[in-house]
Amino acid sequence: MVSPNTPETPGGGTSPSGAPRSIQDVVIRLAGNSQDGIQAVGGFLARLAGRSDQDVMTYMTIPSTISGGPSIFQVRMGTGDILSAGDRADMLVAFYQHSYDAHISSLRPGGVLLYDSDHVTPVAGDNRFTHVAVPITTATVEAVGGTGKDKGKNIFILGLIARIFDLDVAKLSALIKERFGGRNEDIVRNAMLAFDSGYAWPQNNLRDLFYRFEAVDQAGGPAPSGRPQITVDGNTAVAYGLLAGGVRHGAGYPITPWSSIMETLRTELPKYGGIFVQCEDEIAAVSTAIGFSYTGQLAITGSSGPGLSLKMEALGWAVMAEMPLIVVNVQRGGPSTGMPTNVEQSDLLQAIYGSHGDAPRVVVSPKNVEDCFYIALEATRIAREYSTPVFILTDFALASRIEAFDEPDLTTLMVSPKADLSTRGADFKPYPLDRITRHAPPGARIESGKYPTVTGLEHDEMGHPTGSPKLHTQMTIKRREKIKALGAALPAPEHTGDPEGEVLLVTWGSTWGPGREAVGRIRPAGVKAGHLHLRHIHPLPNGLEAIFAKYKKIVVAEINDEGLYGFGQLATLLRARYANPDIVSITKTDGLTFKVSEIVTGLAKYVGSQKLDGTVGVSSHSALAKST
Repeated sequence: MVSPNTPETPGGGTSPSGAPRSIQDVVIRLAGNSQDGIQAVGGFLARLAGRSDQDVMTYMTIPSTISGGPSIFQVRMGTGDILSAGDRADMLVAFYQHSYDAHISSLRPGGVLLYDSDHVTPVAGDNRFTHVAVPITTATVEAVGGTGKDKGKNIFILGLIARIFDLDVAKLSALIKERFGGRNEDIVRNAMLAFDSGYAWPQNNLRDLFYRFEAVDQAGGPAPSGRPQITVDGNTAVAYGLLAGGVRHGAGYPITPWSSIMETLRTELPKYGGIFVQCEDEIAAVSTAIGFSYTGQLAITGSSGPGLSLKMEALGWAVMAEMPLIVVNVQRGGPSTGMPTNVEQSDLLQAIYGSHGDAPRVVVSPKNVEDCFYIALEATRIAREYSTPVFILTDFALASRIEAFDEPDLTTLMVSPKADLSTRGADFKPYPLDRITRHAPPGARIESGKYPTVTGLEHDEMGHPTGSPKLHTQMTIKRREKIKALGAALPAPEHTGDPEGEVLLVTWGSTWGPGREAVGRIRPAGVKAGHLHLRHIHPLPNGLEAIFAKYKKIVVAEINDEGLYGFGQLATLLRARYANPDIVSITKTDGLTFKVSEIVTGLAKYVGSQKLDGTVGVSSHSALAKST
């Protein structure tokens, strides 16, 4: 199957002999209610892809209410280099009438509509799609029987999809048993009954919808690493990156979509001799984490936007005291309670400037799920080396997205944490004006017998409070200059595409994949375009102005509002830093991740729409669509 971002290739459906045809990748959208377990189906498909040497990326929406409601899970899997979850679906599975009504527009012309005929009545005469009617609810009840009723129809659909795409049944069965293995044996049995029933469903008009993923073309693609693949979501990757980075202590308070990081750390830290404390509120959580770091053990706290607002006073204390600390913000729609289960990148300026006074700190942001692991590792290094709070800005899309990537080589990456309790010399000063702060944890002997103070008040080199105008100026410079020193030491950002030309697309966070695909789509149309992605947001790496100077327009794509002056938050920061009027914005605040076509449409404004005629918003028809 050809996705919106891959060149069109022939094929799809069954060959004249009836054998499955090869496809490159497929986008499947499951639409139903959160109570139906469609996220579980998507998770099974994603994890199967990860265990089958395929690339995979997912996207989901879930209701923010406890009672549940409409929900989707979109999975894109295949043998190509998958950078986004796909603009439009090749197959839509609709469980209810509202699922059909709300999501039929997401299905590409020629795609497959697979629907529960017990609940869905498609528009009569709509010939844009191949309609496959299956009584999903009735068939599940017949397969499972007893008091299970229709519970398990998600697994029935999983079996049906496994048959259509010739998926590895043995691996899927193992995944199902892993998922339900800790429960009652009847649950595992019923799940397998539902799966087998879906897999064996009579073919009727499904007979022309059998596909098999192409073998990986090593000649035209990256060489295999030889490492096993792991398949996780972004929150899990962050948590394990922190563990690998030597974090053994932390504190937090539950909030969507941060909570699963907290739950993972609560489970895993004790295995490494650590502890995670769930506190009574956000203020107590950040204060507890700072206390852990004061003992010489780098600690972590985290939340989402509303919780970070409450932490800001204590985080200002951490900046003044130059306390190493990891702060995770899984961004969601705001302000206030906002949209707890939707994506936004609107906390950037909060992370950089949120505290009162001049409180410089470091802000980094991962580009995908794999990078969630590695950015967490890097954050721990920076926090220790520069004795400063480090913010990791991830978001709901990365938190809930599932991707497959090479298993990290933990034998070379794991940091063994140990508080430095060595004796300090008689000349020891924790806040020397000419060097980066190095604290002496409680219990460390100081030969002079003069022990320092750690305080949120301005202080001298020993940490003792002072009201000296001169010292305040000197200490302000000290805190600023170490962050500037970090900026000078940062590697050059990822820069792909044309090294100079008409337009440079700048992205950060989860906009990396759609941004890179968008540039890949417009360059064949004759547009000289580059893509620059920033993982280090504050401080910025040196050399950006030289890159910007090679393009006529610098277009920043980010999921936040254009604000009072017409620019998103990163674009505002870049315009202030480089005084470059050619820096402009593509922004959105609909709570959804960028589609590739949305970025292409935004870029078209700056490169001449005639060059992109037939490219903006257009994607190749899939092999599925062509065969049906």
